[in-house]
Amino acid sequence: MSTEDVAVQEFWDELRKTTRARIGLGRAGTALSTHAVLELSTAHAAARDAVHEPLDVERLIADVRGCGLGEPTVVASQAASRAEYLRRPDLGRLPAESTSVSTGDHDIGVVLADGLSPLALARHGAPLLSALTDQLGSRYTLAPPVIATQARVALGDHIGERAGFRTVLVIIGERPGLSFADSLGIYLTHRPRPGRTDADRNCVSNIHPPDGLGYADAARITAGLLTGVLALGRSGVDVKDTSRMALDPGAAGPELLG
Repeated sequence: MSTEDVAVQEFWDELRKTTRARIGLGRAGTALSTHAVLELSTAHAAARDAVHEPLDVERLIADVRGCGLGEPTVVASQAASRAEYLRRPDLGRLPAESTSVSTGDHDIGVVLADGLSPLALARHGAPLLSALTDQLGSRYTLAPPVIATQARVALGDHIGERAGFRTVLVIIGERPGLSFADSLGIYLTHRPRPGRTDADRNCVSNIHPPDGLGYADAARITAGLLTGVLALGRSGVDVKDTSRMALDPGAAGPELLG
């Protein structure tokens, strides 16, 4: 390898430390190198597996019990299978006819949804819920959690309205990519009801330690957003995350827009 080639390789090696994107892959003739092609194929297979792998509901129930919020309820969407869930996103937003949830006077309800990565929920759902409980439990009343299968974000609006949650947090497996297949998102909706849109929600995404957002940081950001939501009386695009500011009860909340 020439001195120039070594310098180029060192440049790309250093730059790769700053991003998960595949950059400076090099080539073999007019194509990617065999090593790069195999890495891409492996990442694609992992993403497909994350989408199709069924959620181990019983194990998640056991893990969630340890968070101290009471016995979780398990519900399902109208999508009867994983294949139907992927073909019919609309059915994943609607509760099955048999869906029943307990009601109560709770400030916050948490729905743990498999979404497009059941793997992410299995790995990170319970520890993230524990971090949210630590961050929010002293300030708000938290309902026993709900576990939802074949679920899209909007399913939380139906569950939240039926259960009487003033605010619903939907923890859901995000669409896998070629860098990570186990990322979670938190969708916050104040006064949930059917018909809410993405503009009515706030999202904290890319939760997958150690490479993504950590559990404690995600809970802290969610708490900050909740402070702003309650001050404004609604969630969504009018609330801006300013998560670096102090979040104690006497501190100013996130910036309110509009």
